[in-house]
Amino acid sequence: MKPAKGYAELRKGRVSEVNRVYHLVFSTKDRVVVFDDFNKARRLIYFLMQDECMGRTRTLSFVVMPDHIHWLFELKDGSISGAVQRVKSMFSKWLGENVWNRGFYDHAIRADEDLANVARYIVANPLRAGLVKKVGDYPHWDAVWL
Repeated sequence: MKPAKGYAELRKGRVSEVNRVYHLVFSTKDRVVVFDDFNKARRLIYFLMQDECMGRTRTLSFVVMPDHIHWLFELKDGSISGAVQRVKSMFSKWLGENVWNRGFYDHAIRADEDLANVARYIVANPLRAGLVKKVGDYPHWDAVWL
């Protein structure tokens, strides 16, 4: 199957460095709302934690939005593509269908960026999207600083 237009652009310059922190965003096919279902959102979070338990990533922050996820993590082993593939695959197998768009957006965090500020940006997504009036009212996020 030919990759969707623009997919190759997402991979240009992508480098995976162990012990580097990345902010990733990946979404559902056609941005279909999947994670408004509490159990599906919690299961996705479980799979993020499974990847950490396998020693491949160390999650610093995340938010599961209705049709996408923001994930801030330190890569401990392998590649960022592998981390996304594992999480997407585990969730798809659990659900019994593939709900994911191909590819993902990644941003390697620079040494001069404040990780706590990046995490604040991530967890404030539901607030900016108008899903809640206070960040604490949204159930599907976490950050190691709290």
